[in-house]
Amino acid sequence: MADGLPLSDPFAQAARRLFARAPDSAGFQRLRRRLAREARSMIETWGMDAPGARWLVCLSGGKDSHALLAILLDLKAQGFLKADLLACNLDQGQPGFPKETLPAWLSELGVPFRIETRDTYSIVTKKVPEGATYCALCSRLRRGHLYRVAREEGCSAIVLGHHREDALETLMLNLAHGGRLAAMPAKLLNDAGDVTVLRPLISTAEADLARYAAALNCPIIPCDLCGSQDGLQRQVMKARLEAWAREVPGLRENMARALANVRPSHLLDPRLASDEAGDDGTVP
Repeated sequence: MADGLPLSDPFAQAARRLFARAPDSAGFQRLRRRLAREARSMIETWGMDAPGARWLVCLSGGKDSHALLAILLDLKAQGFLKADLLACNLDQGQPGFPKETLPAWLSELGVPFRIETRDTYSIVTKKVPEGATYCALCSRLRRGHLYRVAREEGCSAIVLGHHREDALETLMLNLAHGGRLAAMPAKLLNDAGDVTVLRPLISTAEADLARYAAALNCPIIPCDLCGSQDGLQRQVMKARLEAWAREVPGLRENMARALANVRPSHLLDPRLASDEAGDDGTVP
């Protein structure tokens, strides 16, 4: 059992302020413990944490990033997380974006933060042809700024709130449209080799994160860029997975389990070929 932070610690105080808003119910406490346990398991399994580390926690204002920050604060306050946290919101210049919402929320909690203002919205809407999706260019621009901020702030990692459904949708999109077998990694070193991307919630169910953020009364900010586009491939794949899950009990759980139970010798990539014998890997 880890020793929790002293009550005078700023992160412990921030966690106390945050969870004072939560329902005093057994159901919420069970959810809180489960989400903390899942994130802690992923952090330990992938060796994400280290003494003296500093993490840039990316806060878009959506439910997933709010839940991410809350879970990390909880782990930090309980003494299960060594890394220091710096919340960061990238204001991308989207029309109508409520600029004061996140600074007010973070200041009230007492969470260290940085707001980075970069007008990527105008670049994306100007460069992307009408009818095409914004996601790829928007993501590249956003990630580049986050890497830069991490370097400026002395952070060894940026931490993202991607969850289980994000990983499964990415897996299916790559299968259907990319011709490759790939999902989202829990831990990935960037091409420059100086900043690590961490996803401690990658095994956690999206619905649980939504319940958690709602229970904490987090100020949810919708995305008015890619979130405003209809017919995105990811939205279509999400709907297909939801329909499939209604027909196949335990589908998401089994798919997520499969991502951690790979048999390279039973795939057709010669780079992964193995001389080890095994069963044929098929399901009757």
